[in-house]
Amino acid sequence: MSIGTFQMQLIITDAWLAKSRALHLSGLQLATVFLMAALVLMLLALGLYHWVFLKGARDGWPVVGALVKLVTKDEFEQRDRYLRENLDVMARRMGEMQAKLTQLESLGERVSSLAGVNPSEIKGTLGQGGVEVRGRELTLSEVQATLDDLERLTHQRTDLLTVLESRLFDRKMKSLTIPTQKPVVMSELGSAFGWRIDPLSGRSALHTGLDFPAPVSTPILAAAGGVVVVQEFHPEYGNMIEIDHRNGLVTRYAHASKTLAKKGDLIKRGQKIAEVGNTGRSTGSHLHFEVLVNGIFQDPQKFLMANQQQQGTQLAQIPQPMMNGRVSPGLSTAR
Repeated sequence: MSIGTFQMQLIITDAWLAKSRALHLSGLQLATVFLMAALVLMLLALGLYHWVFLKGARDGWPVVGALVKLVTKDEFEQRDRYLRENLDVMARRMGEMQAKLTQLESLGERVSSLAGVNPSEIKGTLGQGGVEVRGRELTLSEVQATLDDLERLTHQRTDLLTVLESRLFDRKMKSLTIPTQKPVVMSELGSAFGWRIDPLSGRSALHTGLDFPAPVSTPILAAAGGVVVVQEFHPEYGNMIEIDHRNGLVTRYAHASKTLAKKGDLIKRGQKIAEVGNTGRSTGSHLHFEVLVNGIFQDPQKFLMANQQQQGTQLAQIPQPMMNGRVSPGLSTAR
């Protein structure tokens, strides 16, 4: 090897020295070979170190196990301290969550009583559960058990509140479709529902609704929300509107001077649908208001009084039919 030129010549021969081969390496090539050899040795050393330590730690070799503990002692202590701090934080948060769930359960019971729902019928007895969060340190298994209990209780509360929401929404919709809104606000009741002397024929006849005397063009309001199913001129009812409120419940507004709602319109409670008039079989300007359940006339006063007496509470049920037969609009004595 020449030191000045940094070259190396390797002569390779076989076992019997019969053949030989010269290999010339420059300085750069020689450095590359040394680096590669060093890298291979480092990788082998790391692999051996890793294998020995892992196997020794798993199999419990005395010397290797002690070395592993010594090397990883600080790391384990730091990890354990970090885990303990997080467990303490989680324990405090779970205590707060349990307190809030208790408040939510109390609120759910109060709301369920308003909705007429027994909470125990939905998910059995909704008692409190979970690990008691005390001053001592919790273990990871206790934290996991508490989280499982909180998840179960949350599902129960969700089921209960979902049923309550559905029940209250259903009641709200029913209340909006029950005719408790007075159809003519600034008017006192004239003729009531029932048998009376007909003012035109002078004979006893059934008055199938309520009369609200009022000047012409006085607004007529929808007694409840629904869909207009009839908007026409009737020989006896004059200009009239019928609104379907579902479940066989229909309200009729007769003798209007002008109708504003049309067949198929979606109507809200209190919406102006017509104006008071004197059309049809009538002796003066007024609104004739009827309520029918499955085609059978009911006393509208029972619906209107329910709103006044209960101050907005729900109507428990629709009144039972007061007549055993149907009365054709053409034979009615509405005036």
